[in-house]
Amino acid sequence: MGALWRGWRDVLARIGFETAALDAKILTAHALSVDFLALSIRENELVDTLLTSRVAALIQRRMSGESVARIVGEKEFYGLAFGLNGATLEPRPDTELLVDLAIKDLPGGGRFLDLGTGTGCIPIAILANRPDATALASDLNPDALAMAQRNGERHGVLWRLDFAQGDWFAALGTREERFDLIVSNPPYIASAVIETLSPEVRSFDPWLALDGGADGIAPYRIIAAESGRFLKPGGQVLVEIGFDQGEAVAALFAAHGFDQIRVHRDLNGLDRVIQAHQIGAANTVS
Repeated sequence: MGALWRGWRDVLARIGFETAALDAKILTAHALSVDFLALSIRENELVDTLLTSRVAALIQRRMSGESVARIVGEKEFYGLAFGLNGATLEPRPDTELLVDLAIKDLPGGGRFLDLGTGTGCIPIAILANRPDATALASDLNPDALAMAQRNGERHGVLWRLDFAQGDWFAALGTREERFDLIVSNPPYIASAVIETLSPEVRSFDPWLALDGGADGIAPYRIIAAESGRFLKPGGQVLVEIGFDQGEAVAALFAAHGFDQIRVHRDLNGLDRVIQAHQIGAANTVS
């Protein structure tokens, strides 16, 4: 087994993969249905032709630019493993800041709305750490909602997590429910920029979950304009943003009656989350 994964490590390294050793080890273990410990203990064990071919097929997918997480079908986020499918983005560490803020600021027994839930990583991570809370998660894509539901069941929070299909707030239909908190990691990449992204993203991530319109902030216009109707007085919004979008997105929320607007920075010092409070009654925008 050892010779097998190390051989593919060397191939990936020659091609230029910075994480060649880890990639080869993960994909080999996945193809052989063993863990890292078994790869070490069974170092000199020979692998039959069928399993060797299975490893090679996964390595070929990696060489084409597909991420390891997509190949194995799951990605860790906030200490939890989340299943992926073609309708979902991979959860990314940057989004954990939004979860941190939501866990801290959601009132006791609070209920929140997650717009564009994808894998469900945001609401599931929050609910896993706030057993008093409940949530509604929406997404336009039914395949994404199906994956979010499976992830919710996997982590034991499904009984506190409802789902709705539709485009942004239209997913709520005739619901008159109001929430203590609205969270979202919406598409925020300008349309023309998507083609310049790494192959892992542009070729394998769903464009629907990437494309933020011509200037990258189209979804925030909707969220800022309509959130007030769905928030309880004093409720708030937390949205992830691109590193250069803090000023523009903060201005949108200010224009729609939000207060105490704050731009939170990630560990790299980059703008990452906008926090905005709805003061008093729901805002009315002409």
